[in-house]
Amino acid sequence: MYTLTRSTARWLARILLTATFWTVSTVAQAEIGPAEKPDLKLGFIKLTDMAPLAVAWEQGFFMDEGLFVELEAQANWKVLLDRVITGELDGAHMLAGQPLGASIGYGTRADIITAFSMDLNGNGITVSNDVWDTMSQHIPANTEGKPKHPISASALLPVVEAARDRGERFRMGMVFPVSTHNYELRYWLAAGGLNPGYYAPQRGDTSGTLEADVHLSVTPPPQMPATMEAGTIQGYCVGEPWNQQAVFMGIGVPVITDYEIWPNNPEKVFGVTRQWAEDYPNTHLRLLRAMIRAAHWLDKNNNANRDEAVKILARSSYVGADEAVIANSMTGTFEYEKGDIREVPDFNVFFRYHATYPYPSDAIWYLTQMRRWGQIPEAKPDDWYMETAARVYRADIYEQAARSLIADGTLKASDFPDFDAENFQRPQQGELIDGVAFTPRTPNAYIDSFDIGLKGTQTP
Repeated sequence: MYTLTRSTARWLARILLTATFWTVSTVAQAEIGPAEKPDLKLGFIKLTDMAPLAVAWEQGFFMDEGLFVELEAQANWKVLLDRVITGELDGAHMLAGQPLGASIGYGTRADIITAFSMDLNGNGITVSNDVWDTMSQHIPANTEGKPKHPISASALLPVVEAARDRGERFRMGMVFPVSTHNYELRYWLAAGGLNPGYYAPQRGDTSGTLEADVHLSVTPPPQMPATMEAGTIQGYCVGEPWNQQAVFMGIGVPVITDYEIWPNNPEKVFGVTRQWAEDYPNTHLRLLRAMIRAAHWLDKNNNANRDEAVKILARSSYVGADEAVIANSMTGTFEYEKGDIREVPDFNVFFRYHATYPYPSDAIWYLTQMRRWGQIPEAKPDDWYMETAARVYRADIYEQAARSLIADGTLKASDFPDFDAENFQRPQQGELIDGVAFTPRTPNAYIDSFDIGLKGTQTP
């Protein structure tokens, strides 16, 4: 029997779609106009939160928009960003802090924008079995005799102190200097009284370990479990399925999810260069339409499609992990210590709570953390945070795509924020783990409210 390959299917679909696309058009699509660049290559990292891209391909949402998309896994976040900048990739699944870091010149300088938030939550912090054996002695039990959550980083203090007494550094991994994982891990450590260290780019020190109690270093997501098993790091913060993989392998214990650090925190975005967005505005809008539909599909009917999504993501061309490992978090549960499976229905959110909307407050939170830890070495006025957020997080472009989906009846107005409102701050579902209120309209006051971190005009 002849088996239709992925490339052949794509070629045949293009012939069929090209023949019909121009004769079948909604009013909204006609307003957007045809894609200026229909053939696209998009990058991603092997994480479950790349799901909107995989679903948009597998469900035909890209092709509905006249887009012929190739999805390509990238080796790491730096390679991914560099290839977007050079034009080898048209756009990519990015860390929420990457467009901001590039735009303000931290690391690689480039004019990157995002008009689509890919998901909320989705990360965890995992420690090795040896670390857990000590930590667990300092964690109170719940009524069922299991560790009470959320677990404070203060339980890690005895482990860090013991390493210091031996003349050793306590080391943990994160995926990139401007990653959510870096800032969430730092936030959790500082909330528990541990200093994760400072960056000093003006002094040529980008290690992020100045004055550190816990030394953080970069490890690509798929390599986290093996790196911890080898003893190079004693724990890490990463997205799924690589926390659950540690449980599956029996080498570590996830101690907290980012939902427990900050409920419904922004996680990944879809990024393109500003020049690309200006050169191909219709293509950009059609990409957004397809990804919004994919995100809606992922959360539709109370996650009814998640089992199918797990099967898609398990393929080697996407995440390439065992279905059981991916399902542990994608289907509304999360396994901490082996056998300690708890309900976490919002561990992965792709559309609920207006997850796809690029709120300016999301950008401001990341910028405050960059300043807190020295990546932004000098104080900036509040207006700078507002202006940077508006320049990089393009809610105006998102709104165009969303309004077209409403106009053609694909989605309802109630699926989106009220576009006649300001939509500055993402609605909060709960407070951050340290109880410090996030005040995006006064970012400097927020930065100054922390016990650990740079304040005012301090420099690292």
